[in-house]
Amino acid sequence: MGKRRVDNTTITLVPGVEVGHKTYADAMTGVTVIALPTPNVGVVDVRGGGPGTRETGVLGDAIKPVPVDAIVFSGGSAFGLGSADGVMAELERLGRGVPTPGGNVPIVPAAIIFDLAVGDGTVRPGPEDGAAAFRARSSDPVPMGSVGAGAGATMNKWAGLAGIRKAGIGTFAMDIGGSAVGALVVLNAVGTLVQGELYDRDNPSIGLESAFALDIAQNTTLMCVVTNAGISDRNELRRIAIRAHDALGATIVPAHTRYDGDTAFVISTGTHAPQADIDVVAEAAFRCVAESIRLAVENA
Repeated sequence: MGKRRVDNTTITLVPGVEVGHKTYADAMTGVTVIALPTPNVGVVDVRGGGPGTRETGVLGDAIKPVPVDAIVFSGGSAFGLGSADGVMAELERLGRGVPTPGGNVPIVPAAIIFDLAVGDGTVRPGPEDGAAAFRARSSDPVPMGSVGAGAGATMNKWAGLAGIRKAGIGTFAMDIGGSAVGALVVLNAVGTLVQGELYDRDNPSIGLESAFALDIAQNTTLMCVVTNAGISDRNELRRIAIRAHDALGATIVPAHTRYDGDTAFVISTGTHAPQADIDVVAEAAFRCVAESIRLAVENA
């Protein structure tokens, strides 16, 4: 923990970050846990119209900053939020969390995707699955595709049922002047990956006509960006979250619809490092999220 593998271009390139998956391949659902070193500071930015989240209030504007011990991404729709309970229990056993008179309280924000209609909707990740994903955590390069929370992820639903294709998890990281920026994305979108030009010039009405019954196709793209660059100001982290959403909007069309729950978490573990150039970090985050989205499709 703390050492970086030179062959690693996933989010665990960031020192101290570990990722674990619990996958139900047949049921097409699962959990992904991003375990974080502390101290850190974090924010969340929700742009989709249908999010499913837990413990995001502690990352709000008017709340005293607290360190985030882990972030949980899960399938199973709102049922999957319970997987964070298992992660909290594992962290408590390790003595992690915010000290209180009643003992340490781990801080574990969580967000979910809707995958109940893809595989076996009766299988919903719960506390034991969150705990298993946490115990499986590693600083090795992160497996991508149809694993963990991405096992039941799909995309291209705007085009109708016949156009739906598999998506999943992608992750990418890069060095910037001795620091690292990494992203992990669970891609489960209404839209599709932009290839070449944004719109088809020969058929400009594509994407502008009424979509099919999207109310039955719930979606959400989940993003986590972590850096050890020197950032302690949450307002600056929010600029990075904006660029994360920009990357989603630049690569997936449409994004941030009423039917998506698009959510971006941004965590800085470099709270005591020299002040970083926020614009450089933000642009690195843009590239990492965009590449993570491409890899989610490529490895699906």
